[in-house]
Amino acid sequence: MSNAYDADATQVVIKTDRPRFETLSIEDDGNGMTPDALAYLLHHIGGSAKRSLGGGDLGITDRNDPMCSPNGRRLIGKIGIGLFSVSQLTNRFHIVTKTQGDDWLTVASVVLRQYSDDGPPETDDEGKYEAGLVKIWREPASDPEAHGTTITLTGIRPQTRDTLRSNDIWAVVDVDPSLDPEESRTVEPPIFHIGRVKQVDESSLEGDPQAYDNLPWSSDDDPDAAFRKLVDAVWAQVKGKSKNPRLGDIFDYYLRMVWQLSLSIPVPYVFGSPFELNIGDGMYLYEIPKSTKSAAQRFELAEGKTILGTRSIGHGASVGDDFAVYFDDLRLTRPLKFTDLPKTTHAVPKPILFVGRCREEFKGIRHELSGGSLEFKAYLIWTPKVAPTEHQGVLARVHGSSGTPFDPTFMRYQVSEQTRLRQITCEIFVSQGLEAALNIDRESFNFAHPHVVYITQWLHATLRRVATAQKRIASDIRAERRATDAAKTEAAVSEFARKAWLEESDDPGAEPPHVVFDEGPDEPLIEEPGTFRFRREAILGEKPARHTVADETTEKQMQALVQLLAAFDVLEYLSEQQQERLLAGIREILEARA
Repeated sequence: MSNAYDADATQVVIKTDRPRFETLSIEDDGNGMTPDALAYLLHHIGGSAKRSLGGGDLGITDRNDPMCSPNGRRLIGKIGIGLFSVSQLTNRFHIVTKTQGDDWLTVASVVLRQYSDDGPPETDDEGKYEAGLVKIWREPASDPEAHGTTITLTGIRPQTRDTLRSNDIWAVVDVDPSLDPEESRTVEPPIFHIGRVKQVDESSLEGDPQAYDNLPWSSDDDPDAAFRKLVDAVWAQVKGKSKNPRLGDIFDYYLRMVWQLSLSIPVPYVFGSPFELNIGDGMYLYEIPKSTKSAAQRFELAEGKTILGTRSIGHGASVGDDFAVYFDDLRLTRPLKFTDLPKTTHAVPKPILFVGRCREEFKGIRHELSGGSLEFKAYLIWTPKVAPTEHQGVLARVHGSSGTPFDPTFMRYQVSEQTRLRQITCEIFVSQGLEAALNIDRESFNFAHPHVVYITQWLHATLRRVATAQKRIASDIRAERRATDAAKTEAAVSEFARKAWLEESDDPGAEPPHVVFDEGPDEPLIEEPGTFRFRREAILGEKPARHTVADETTEKQMQALVQLLAAFDVLEYLSEQQQERLLAGIREILEARA
């Protein structure tokens, strides 16, 4: 798929013959390869003409910019290990390729041999080891203007078929617990799966021939709808038995592979990019400043506006619809969801989205030490539930592509924020730099590389800002709720005291007396007739340094209590000192009960 993208393909179609997996085919409508380019590819396994001046002569790269495809896409392939990867699946495959305007197809048949673990490799009469056999020939093309490449894998290795068929999962599921007294529980099969072949007859399928599989989509769904249903099936688990759904529990190996591939390639998001969604008031929004010492800045979007349209942060982070990958029934898109997330009882009721961009020139540092300029955009989304749990962490994309899964350690973040970290998904979109920091497996980074060091420091500083903002929002919400609850309580006790006063008073139009707690003789007297005036310290205790909502509620309750006692003339025949002692005692009893 990476090679198809680099060949300016707009469409890739993959067929897997599931669940038998006897053959695999990958077809694209890219530029195709000339005979010279195909011969170079097959004679230089482990090397690549991309990003070199020779790539332009072979039609693999732009003649003026070896870092781009012939049509100007930034290359994502680099080190030429594609054929090594194929050799892990099969030792026999065919390549059919054609460039536009060529009257001929170029065909290659490749047979690979592997070293045996049982002994030294076989050699010919001259003592040479032959790693494989390649035949290349030309055939007439029916359409001179057609272009693209098709790779067909046959003779799939038994171990590969076993993996793709999830045989290890089914073997555990099929174990009879009665055969092992220590194994008392039955292992549940994956919720969704592609079915399986019979052990004794691999041409037949287990179960009903019409319903041997269990998939989230139906045969009537188009590829886009089918993939959306696949993603929705994962999020549906949050409302079901599994509150923290894992792909390993939901899918068999095939569906997990599809999911991982959709995360890795440069395709659009299944429900839209966070930078391009009409968020409205569905999220708290923050912009991350470049300086690691500055706090994240809160901002809002008007209805119908997007982050990309108002702040230009997301430029380069999203990809268009000019590259489509069809995998059997599905059209692969990035399986991340940002809106219409399930409701939770968390104090913060909606997600918090942080977005930012950064460019570092590493001025004053030699290029060979700095790795050159670094530029990236990023988002972090905090939400009470992340589904699947494999999306907890950070994922770095270089020119829209990623070979790494989400890193749940957030690049070795050392601060103990385990609960909050499990509620964060982050993607970093690198538009310049970082490529040299990728290890040869393309699935890990060299943490000593300056670009990785810089991004790590930026990420860790951002995580601290995320924690601060989330705590502040939660605190504000709790304070607002306390204030609302306190207002309801104050209204209720005041209304109770007013009704009691009206019922006991001879004057139906009279209002309960005014009650004031002041600081003592130095405070001016209240001239309103009938006012009950008490020293605050005598009734409510010493004035706290910080007046809280609870203090305000207690004061309102004591005012209502004075009005209630006055309605029944309880205070009428008590001295001022007795009134203070009575009220202070009642307050202490109420507080003791609380």
